[in-house]
Amino acid sequence: MTRVLYELSGRDESLRFSPYCWRVRYALAHKGLDVETRPWHFTDKPALAFADHDKVPVLVDGDEVVTDSYAILRYLDRAYPEAPLLGEPLADARGRFFKYYAERALAPAMMRTIIMDLFNAVHPDDRAYFRESREKRFGRTLEEFHSPAKGLAQLDAALAPLRGRLEEVDFLDGEAAAGADYLVFGFFMWARCVSSADLVSNADPVHAWVERMLDLHDGLGRRATRVTDIEGAYR
Repeated sequence: MTRVLYELSGRDESLRFSPYCWRVRYALAHKGLDVETRPWHFTDKPALAFADHDKVPVLVDGDEVVTDSYAILRYLDRAYPEAPLLGEPLADARGRFFKYYAERALAPAMMRTIIMDLFNAVHPDDRAYFRESREKRFGRTLEEFHSPAKGLAQLDAALAPLRGRLEEVDFLDGEAAAGADYLVFGFFMWARCVSSADLVSNADPVHAWVERMLDLHDGLGRRATRVTDIEGAYR
């Protein structure tokens, strides 16, 4: 049985940058599950018609088709209970906090910092869609929204609770990484893949955690293609 994960792809097929897909990639590695990945673009909606969905990640596991990164993590815990990601109901509730914390506190600050790098990283066929949809969401042009100084200040404040936890332990889930770490780290992978911006200082405990996360699962994150690896990406 071939397990398949549909992932967002950028200007090069190897550039996979969706934070939601990275959550799933880490979760699959955590479970020790092999997966075949397939590239997908924002404008390739028909390719996901079989899933009755228009966004990635989409995981196909035999007869099961699962959409939404959090739902996929929950599915993996049900289908493959060894090495839990989120665990029992109380742990699931805690996981939901980290999901929303990452999406509603960290992601907007990162977006403000890296939006033009992100625009450069998306596939050329997706750029008109990306610009139109994001400018509608922001109520301004990408160029007007782009403000690294404001974004980094916003991110610095948003990282305060993360720092508190990481001053106590190596990972958000304790001595070893699990679901909470992957739910948050997906957004750091998103920024890393599309931008060379330094989001946290080397002295920050969050930076040390990022480095540990990059090394997990045989360097899964560290081996990922970045836009800086693509010849001519900034020309």
